[in-house]
Parts: sequence; structure tokens; C-alpha cells
Amino acid sequence: MSARDDLIFLFDVDDTLLDNDGINADLDAYIERGFGEPGRKLYREIYEQLRDEVGYADYLGAIQRFRVECGDEVRAQDLGEYLLEYPFAEKLYPKALQAIAHVSQFGTPIVLSDGDAVLQPRKISLSGIAGAVDGRVLIYVHKETMLLDVERRFPAQHYVIVEDKLRVIDALKQHWRERLTTVFVRQGHYAHDPALPGEYPPAQITLEGIGDLLTSSVQDF
Repeated sequence: MSARDDLIFLFDVDDTLLDNDGINADLDAYIERGFGEPGRKLYREIYEQLRDEVGYADYLGAIQRFRVECGDEVRAQDLGEYLLEYPFAEKLYPKALQAIAHVSQFGTPIVLSDGDAVLQPRKISLSGIAGAVDGRVLIYVHKETMLLDVERRFPAQHYVIVEDKLRVIDALKQHWRERLTTVFVRQGHYAHDPALPGEYPPAQITLEGIGDLLTSSVQDF
């Protein structure tokens, strides 16, 4: 294993590199324009119910159910296309791709994400994130339970997790311990939940935005 492979950066996507809250707001507005406030509420109820069932955010699956329950299947038939053709690159956080390029000087960047098998890889591809990591993309239902698989695919002496959820950061730290450096990015609604700082230990590095990673050096990790 080369010295470069001794350090691997694991990048979360939603609300770490990509403004997923903004994407959700656009989707809500699009549904509300077509179906009114009751339609928006119905979609979100279905979405939350489905997320409880499958354990991840299944936007397209929720659209399928919404189409049946909204009372107008024909009018709902373009909702999936709206998401699949969404301009995800416009929702990249400032300097997100530059941050990936910056740490590529120190080690190998990889995407480590949760999500479905259709929209999530498309989101990562169309946003330019997949290209920024040279196609090294791992998507699981619950990534924190798949760390042995991550190690098998990308073995390294040391890992760095760049993530907006302290819950996930804590789970990875418990697994890798001293082999992991934790970077908490305070972006998105999960990162600003006031209850979280007392529930989970702080990360080793806290950034206010992903662009702040540009000031880092290899010694930081």
C-alpha cells in the first residue's frame, strides 16, 4: 500500500457537500404548486412513514405512493422526473469540490453515503461529486453498520470522516478509534439541532462550512 493510501477521507454527501435541505425545500415548493398545501403535507407524511419502514430517505418511493394517494395519478406522473432531472450541481455548498481537491493532496477521497439505489447515485453523479472522487462512491442503507466492508474495499492505516451528523461520527469513532480523525461540518438542520452537542461527544475538528477544509494541512488529520 502506497503512502497516499495510508490516509483516506470519507465524505458524506447530504448537507456536507450538497445542500440537501435546499433540495427538499424546492421539492416541497414544486409539490405545493401542483397540489397545494394538503398535497405537500401528504407527501411528507408518506416520506416519513416510508423512511421509518426502509431505514433511509426514499424520495422516489414516496413519490410512487403519493401518486396513488393524491387523487390524481396523471398530474403526479412528472414528480419523479422533476427529481431525477434536478440541477443538483447548483446545490453544492461553496467550495465543496475544491475541498475534495485540496485534501486529495494528502490522501484518497471517497464518498461514504446513505441512500437509495437510484436517486442517491444520480445526485452524486450529476452534482459533480462522483467525478471529484474519481468514481470512488460507496452508498449503503446504514453506512455506520458497513465499516468492515469499507475497510475491505479501501484499506488504510488512517481514515478521516467529514460529516454533518454527530451520531454517525460517534459510531465511526467507536469502530476505528485512534485510526479515525473526525471532522464535523455545521451545515444543515441535523448539525444545528441544539440537543445534539450534549448527546454525543464533540468531533476532533469542527468546521462552520465545508469550504473551511481548504485551510487544513495534512498534520491536522
